[in-house]
Amino acid sequence: MPSHPSRRDLLRLVGAAAAVPVLSSCAGAPTTQSSAAPGTFTVYWNAGHDYQAYRKVIAEFEQANKVKVNLQKYQWPDLRTRLLADFASGTVPDLVEEPSGWVQEFAVSGNARSLQDYVDRDGQAMGFPSDWQPVTVERNSYQGKVYGVQLHLTCNTLFYNKAMLRDAGVEVPTTWEEFLDAAKKLTKDGVYGVALNQDYLYVWPWLTQAGVTPYDPQTGKVMTPIEDAIAALQFQADLIHKHKVAPVPVSGTDYSGPQKLFSAKRAAMIFTGPWDLDPIKKTSPDIELGVAPPLKHKTQATQAAGVSMFVPAKAARPDLSWDFIKRITAIEVEQAATKETGMLMPRVSWTELPEVQSNEVIKVFADALPYAKDSSQQVRLTGQLGKWDEQLKVMYQQVIIQNQPAAEVLRKFAETAEGFLK
Repeated sequence: MPSHPSRRDLLRLVGAAAAVPVLSSCAGAPTTQSSAAPGTFTVYWNAGHDYQAYRKVIAEFEQANKVKVNLQKYQWPDLRTRLLADFASGTVPDLVEEPSGWVQEFAVSGNARSLQDYVDRDGQAMGFPSDWQPVTVERNSYQGKVYGVQLHLTCNTLFYNKAMLRDAGVEVPTTWEEFLDAAKKLTKDGVYGVALNQDYLYVWPWLTQAGVTPYDPQTGKVMTPIEDAIAALQFQADLIHKHKVAPVPVSGTDYSGPQKLFSAKRAAMIFTGPWDLDPIKKTSPDIELGVAPPLKHKTQATQAAGVSMFVPAKAARPDLSWDFIKRITAIEVEQAATKETGMLMPRVSWTELPEVQSNEVIKVFADALPYAKDSSQQVRLTGQLGKWDEQLKVMYQQVIIQNQPAAEVLRKFAETAEGFLK
């Protein structure tokens, strides 16, 4: 998820200007803001969020504003690279979808526009912020002003194959101890008990359940209590390298590896979020999918995830950008997107919709949202999220993939992070 570009970001900037989006829709051939016609409205969007519910909003927006939407779709690392190049050049899109972390980072660096004037004017009519879960407003604000609006609010929890657990005589686990025992019993005949993700952001549910504070600005310390952080990280590594109940994750930018193993019935359990509901349904409709509440350890908790939207500071038409935000966050659009894909939404009133209350899978997620925690907010406010994420990724993959001792690697990470966060 990866206010300042990290070394990796800077290296990638060299080729960013020539980057081609995954797909540009509604506007024909891919174009950048600099080459777009005056009637083109450019949006940077996540490749996995091209929903029909949003296509309908785009069509209505185009008709109402007499513009053509150039929807450029990227995976998150590529979107970030593109965006940093745009900030450097001064040529920016009209609107950006981001993975709940960049808004505050870019507010600190001056690259995001405050939306407070629009909120003051239209907030009450659109139910903002009163109808948004409090964590979503806090994470998109800086120095008392709103800089972004949450589009999806998600969290990470346990998916399991009901038939595999039933056949193995295994109860749905609720604690780390029960989970390890279940994973051992489910690992047999070429099937793993669990598949872990190579994406370092999947470390957070474990750390939150272990009661770990990522960064305390008062003391300057990170990952405290550090012994609990070490134990949480080592527990994950041991699932792979000691207990052999999970395969070694494949390093890369794709976070769908565990979902693919689950859909292929080669893993009985995975930790993921609503973004994998639709792929599982489409690729393996015969699987009896179970979704359980987040596990308990020292506490029951999980990672608050999801996406927000913001307007770059140099965007030329913020009025249009705000109109797009208002349209795509309307409760009826949230309802349609949830019905279509199972995605979770940030409005409080969304939790009471029939699509939520009557769906046993989605309701599990909705019930977990109140104890989903934002792990990176204090880091974001230092303006050093890029460096933090770069180091966190290295640390996570050294332990999870390379099987280096968690105590040694995590203490080195803490020392490095405490240095640049001062």
